[in-house]
This record gives sequence, structure tokens and C-alpha cells, in this order.
Amino acid sequence: MPSPAPDVTEDGFLGGQLRLRQPRSGHRAGHDAILLAAATPAQPGDRVVELGSGVGAAGLAVARRVGGIALALVEIDPALAELARNNAAANAIPGDVIVLDVEADASAFAAAGLGPDSADVVLMNPPFNDPARHRASPDEARERAHVATATTLAAWVHVARRILRSNGRLAMIWRADGIGEVLAALDRGFGSLEILPVHADATSPAIRILVRATKGGRAPTRLHAALLLNEKPGVPNKWVQEILAGKGGLPLARP
Repeated sequence: MPSPAPDVTEDGFLGGQLRLRQPRSGHRAGHDAILLAAATPAQPGDRVVELGSGVGAAGLAVARRVGGIALALVEIDPALAELARNNAAANAIPGDVIVLDVEADASAFAAAGLGPDSADVVLMNPPFNDPARHRASPDEARERAHVATATTLAAWVHVARRILRSNGRLAMIWRADGIGEVLAALDRGFGSLEILPVHADATSPAIRILVRATKGGRAPTRLHAALLLNEKPGVPNKWVQEILAGKGGLPLARP
């Protein structure tokens, strides 16, 4: 693989099992993407679609953990989509990369091969920062990747609901203080929710929630025991480190 351009870095994920090139500045993949991948309930043979994939970190991490999936990465930014395409090839992971706005209409998705009831699994890390409390970034791509509008979550969930088959699974990550928004967005068409709160440590409130939902599911909502990134302030949780190193999945990923 040739050396990356000066404005691009090459970084190791999953303990070096995945090498990804991404912009040196702007939005960069990190723990959120890998935790989302570890919470995604994919099985061999599934068609898996990542919405808003960026350089492909989460979707490619799922494909590295679960062999034999048919992966599609949807990204609005052509430059990031090209990096995702190159990352898939460099890691020998088959996948389609589709340049498309997640909030495009159904006909645009169908033209891209993502018609209704066409996916088994959708994963997504939508922009989730509250614009009222978020300092605007001068980097347009970073701002688009991080800051939600009033309709972002509902629109992304609507797309997931449309392209998922009956009993298809959705995995997503969102900020913890927005749990009410998540429950409201999933109220129509989804059930069998499982929620995993993520805390920096036992002394801190949750900072993220990982959510699994099933299209048409009817089981009661389950709240899992908290995932602590650190055993205590400054001391990383060994289990979380193993997950980030690609040595296992989270409870939400079970079949």
C-alpha cells in the first residue's frame, strides 16, 4: 500500500487487524465506531448496511469480526467514500461503497440497490451533538459528522426501517442524555430494544448508549449492565480493551 498523502493518516484498529486511512483533520474514527461494530448483531450471509460510514471503520470492523457478510457502506462525502473504498480493498474486505445522502428519498436508495426490505442489519453512528450546546467547528465535514439537526435521528431511523427486512436488526450509538429521543424515534416500527449504557468509569454518568432494535420486534425492552471504559479513573477496563482489540463482541451482538 503506497504511503498516505500528507493530509491522511494510516491507523490501526482491532489490535492491528484493520488498517484504515482517514483524514488527518476533521472527523476521525475512534472508540465509538469500534464499540458500535462490537454491538452489531450480524451473522454470516447477512446483508449489512452502514449508514454514514465515513471511511468505513464500523462496517469494516463488523466484516472483520463476522466473515461472509455482504457489506454496503453509505457515505455522503465523496472523499470519505473513496477512502472507505480504498480501505475495504486494502484490507481485502468485499463491500459496496455508495455515495449518497442518508436523508435522500426512497427512490435514490432504490437506484443505489438499497430498496425496501433489502437489508438484514443496519448500523449507524448518526451526528448526535446538540447544536444548542455544541461549539461550531470551522471544518465543514467535521461539523456535518458531529452535529444533529432537529430531524436527523428520526430521518436516519426512518431509512433503517425502510431498508430492513421484517425482523431485521438495527444497531446504533447515540449520546446518553438523548435516550428519550432514541426511544421516541424507535417507537414506530421497532421493538425488542436492548440498551447498553457506556460510562467513562463507575463514578461518572453514562456518556453513550448502544442500542439494538428489531424491526417488528415485540419483546420487552432490556437494559444491560453498564459498560465501563475504565475500571477506575485512568485505569482502562481490560475487557473493553480486548473488545477494542477485536477479541470479542458486546452482549448486543449475540444472534
